[in-house]
Amino acid sequence: MSELDALDKALIGQLRLDGRASITALAAALGVTRGTVQTHLDRLQRRGVIQRFTVDLADTSAEDLIRAIMMIEVQGNLARQVTVRLRRLKQVGQLHSTNGAWDFVAQLEATSLEDFDRVLCEIREIPGILNSETCLLLSRAF
Repeated sequence: MSELDALDKALIGQLRLDGRASITALAAALGVTRGTVQTHLDRLQRRGVIQRFTVDLADTSAEDLIRAIMMIEVQGNLARQVTVRLRRLKQVGQLHSTNGAWDFVAQLEATSLEDFDRVLCEIREIPGILNSETCLLLSRAF
């Protein structure tokens, strides 16, 4: 996120708190005009800084989701293409690069075991993915 000014960073911070906030509410929180917020928001989207808006469900609303963490090893020269493909999958909630034996860690969410199995197969067939290990998240420890 290079070349972000203070207002861009503040806007992103507000959106992290409430991704559904209106332009008017964002402008009031930031102390700028609605037009300024819209201009910055449009530019952040156009530059790919903001890639999508999503819903963060409360735990009680998402109790039936099947959740997992997938560690992924990637062929080095294909990392960018793998990242693009993974981000297109709606079941990939978060994707992080990491150090160590695994190149990426993906948080997966599926609505059924069939959906989960399908997305695992789809991910493993992405060119450039060499190996993966998946751990289902069974219960919250605390």
